[in-house]
Amino acid sequence: MSPLPVPTTGKPMGSRRPSLRLAVAGALLVLLALVPVFSHALGQSFYVTLVSRMMIFALAATGLNLVMGYGAMVSFGHALYIGLGAYAVGILSQHGIGNGWLHLAAALGAGAVLATLIGLVCLRARGVGFIMITLAFAQMFYFLAVSLKQYGGDDGFSIGGRSDFGVVDLNDNVVLYYVIFAALVAALFLFYRLVHARFGMVLKGCRTNERRLEALGMPVARVKLAAYVLSALVCVLAGVLLANLTRFVSPSYMHWVVSGDLIVMAVLGGLGTLIGPVVGAILWLTLEDLLSSFNLGWAVLDDFVRNHWLGVLGLMALLVALRLKDGIYGILVAREQGDRP
Repeated sequence: MSPLPVPTTGKPMGSRRPSLRLAVAGALLVLLALVPVFSHALGQSFYVTLVSRMMIFALAATGLNLVMGYGAMVSFGHALYIGLGAYAVGILSQHGIGNGWLHLAAALGAGAVLATLIGLVCLRARGVGFIMITLAFAQMFYFLAVSLKQYGGDDGFSIGGRSDFGVVDLNDNVVLYYVIFAALVAALFLFYRLVHARFGMVLKGCRTNERRLEALGMPVARVKLAAYVLSALVCVLAGVLLANLTRFVSPSYMHWVVSGDLIVMAVLGGLGTLIGPVVGAILWLTLEDLLSSFNLGWAVLDDFVRNHWLGVLGLMALLVALRLKDGIYGILVAREQGDRP
């Protein structure tokens, strides 16, 4: 009897090293969980608010990544859903309704209906057509928000108090921080389960060869629509949290520039990876904060960077896109898998 063949590729059993990307992801989540502790020790409560904002945009970028990173559907209108969540909180608060559960239900309900209707329209197109339709819808609702003079119009309006969830007191910045952190972790866990389920396999298959999946009888249209609605609802949740963090609502939340920022965050961290958008959002907003207040003691250089920080930030993003095509975190995934995710 001939011996069993010995595999010539892959790592020998028992010699597998710990995954670097999992170690980085775990370390990042632990650091985020400990930010309030470090902030209290340093006596700098500002960091709690700053990182809360980073996690909110990381949550929105994670939602966008579901359709763009796994389904190859580049949406230039996901800022619409951030604004929708924020306006649901703001408008209800303006009319004396402070119950947080009603805020959340109204935001998610309106988001689900709107995303379904928009999805049914925009998913009929592909490529540039899909991008332009999502952008058009977002700008339509942006100008609608600008026209609402009773709610501040272009200037937006302030919210008297944060959503009241009963036991959870969002008026405490640390409590709000951990609510945002919990929402981000929950979204990551949900997407992890989805991506590794049959749903995720079909969605990733759409990125490779959608026609072949349709020929095999896969419910491609339903999967893409479900992914679009789910990604939109995550952005709606981010909008609800953003309104509570800033206690302010503005049409600028819906502007196409915000949608562009979400795309850059996802690409910068690594499309098609779970933690990539989180890394991208934190890095992008950290650079934005550092460059806008740049100060090395060299007057000419400091003035140039502070006055043109958007250009410097764009140049950095361009260099990353050219040198690290898989993104900051995505390069770890690509190296471990031997190909792009």
